[in-house]
Amino acid sequence: MIAVVCVDDRGGMLFNRRRQSQDRVLRGDLLALAAGRPVWMNGYSLGQFGPETGDLRTAEDCLDRAGKGELCFVETTDPAPWLERMEGLVLYRWNRRYPADLYCTLPLEDFVLEERREFAGSSHECITREVYRR
Repeated sequence: MIAVVCVDDRGGMLFNRRRQSQDRVLRGDLLALAAGRPVWMNGYSLGQFGPETGDLRTAEDCLDRAGKGELCFVETTDPAPWLERMEGLVLYRWNRRYPADLYCTLPLEDFVLEERREFAGSSHECITREVYRR
């Protein structure tokens, strides 16, 4: 499973049970990165995608269901407890500081950075995508 997580500069993911931000261009980038592979997510995350968008699979236990090579878009749970199942990680960095009460605590030293790319989003002038492997 390859976890996909959006974080602010401090690793924040959620504030008051709501995502910090969302971006239409980021969603398109994620689907292009998936290249036809399944993208797992929970019902909360599915709400930002259109009904006919890619191979999206929804389950509240998406981190348990995503298989080898499949992506799992994680917004509402710190993915750190699933570290041993991960073969990779994609971090989208908002390059801003937002209020947060849920953080991504994955130890990046357990991963090798393969790619870093910046792009302009629809709501953020600079989003950084980092692709890691284990």
